[in-house]
Amino acid sequence: MAKKKTSKKLCPSFDYFFEPVLKALDMLGGSGSNEEIYKKVLAITNLSDNVVEEMHTFTMSEVEYRLMWARTYLKNFGAVENSKQGVWALTSKGAKMLKSGKIDTKEIKKFTNDKHGAEKPESEDVPAAEKKGWREQVADILFNMNPYAFEKLAQRLLRECGFSDVEVTRKSGDGGIDGTGKLRINGIFSFNVAFQCKRYKGQVGAPQIRDFRGEEASSEGKRLIDLMDGEELINKLAEYGIGLNEVKSYEIDEDFFNSLEEESI
Repeated sequence: MAKKKTSKKLCPSFDYFFEPVLKALDMLGGSGSNEEIYKKVLAITNLSDNVVEEMHTFTMSEVEYRLMWARTYLKNFGAVENSKQGVWALTSKGAKMLKSGKIDTKEIKKFTNDKHGAEKPESEDVPAAEKKGWREQVADILFNMNPYAFEKLAQRLLRECGFSDVEVTRKSGDGGIDGTGKLRINGIFSFNVAFQCKRYKGQVGAPQIRDFRGEEASSEGKRLIDLMDGEELINKLAEYGIGLNEVKSYEIDEDFFNSLEEESI
């Protein structure tokens, strides 16, 4: 069986951001939030628009994703630390590394991989310790699924949300769906609704809105257009249990059970 080819990412690998993250924190006064670090790193690296706009999932850009892993590796190495409030800070070790200019990316990666027993990464583009959460997995599935399967999923979701007479009026090969439906509120008011569902990378701009209606969405007196992003879509799938099954687990208190045995002796 032929191995599936994956497209090469434009964004530099996560270890490229080790030094920019340390510099960003230093320029921010020694500490900063994820957003502050992100903005400062963009200013330091001067990455092209194509790289900055590249998406990893519906809700996270590729740069944000790789910065996340860069911070994690630097934290494991002792160069940065973070609080429960999500504030990252430069440690004395990190400050010394930055001042000396000695930032050994291979040493930092080896430290984390050895510490966590991680296997050798298949590609330098992705950290060896990567473990995707369920939201990221769902986002990958949604973004890569067959366009006609995505149409059926959208129909199902709209019906679960209370729409009736849901019909797809136009199919296309670009992953989008156009259709109509009816929504009844409180069993009294009924609204005819036209909908379009597309898998955009990044934000939906005014041109796409104009294409859908032929007019500006924000113009006074025009019919309202609501937008649903990837995060909201995933939330709805979870809410209605569409393709997602909630899993509950328990942590075993072994000390409790051991105490019972000790008391019986």
